[in-house]
Amino acid sequence: MKFLKYELGNRKRGEVVEVTLTSGANVRLLTSSEFSNYKNGRRHSFIGGLAKRSPVRLQIPNSGNWVVVVDMQGLRGSTNASVRVVPGALPEIQERPLSEIPSLVRDDIPPPAETGGETHDVFISHASEDKDEFVRPLASALMGRGLNVWFDEMTLRIGDSLRQKIDRGLANSRVGLVVLSPDFIKKGWTNYELDGIVTRTVSGEQILLPIWHNITKQQVVDFSPSLADKVARSTATHTIEEIAAEISDLLESRA
Repeated sequence: MKFLKYELGNRKRGEVVEVTLTSGANVRLLTSSEFSNYKNGRRHSFIGGLAKRSPVRLQIPNSGNWVVVVDMQGLRGSTNASVRVVPGALPEIQERPLSEIPSLVRDDIPPPAETGGETHDVFISHASEDKDEFVRPLASALMGRGLNVWFDEMTLRIGDSLRQKIDRGLANSRVGLVVLSPDFIKKGWTNYELDGIVTRTVSGEQILLPIWHNITKQQVVDFSPSLADKVARSTATHTIEEIAAEISDLLESRA
């Protein structure tokens, strides 16, 4: 069996493989293990098929080692091919109204007056480096709208337990925010850990609102593709006052 093989190496989910052909051919995107099955004539799974037009673009569904195979099985003639990997389309920030995500607000938190100030309307989890530039002004804007905000104790430093800090904040507050920035990512927490905190494991409900600050879409995707799919707000497209107003309106609607 004759075929053209192109080793792609370790690729990230979402990247796009572009195959340029001189004539129609079968184009298959396979994992390394599925390529072994293909080469030995066994049943195999792949992405792609008969390509009648060029170029062909196939998106990598999962990170790992991938191979492109081009062959003429069932076809006449021959073809030449070239292969390159291009970045996948970046996700847009989900701009759904926060009121459509009911799990963002906890309704079982007593008001501060009943607990001696031990409960709060909003907590903001953030890296210490983001406090002066963004977090303190956001907290001030929220407090200016009459909300009780907890943010000093939610400053995260290297060596802190992310889960313990955020679990504590969620236990005492109606709404939780996490400021996702380059400094936040540098703290060394894994994308699995953070995504598992933003989304309740059992039900899959989103329980924290990520705020993208001084971070690009590509950086978020590289850190956690699944986190990039969550409803979020960005300081690139929203002012501090707009974010504060939306959170305030959300809490008022659930009062």
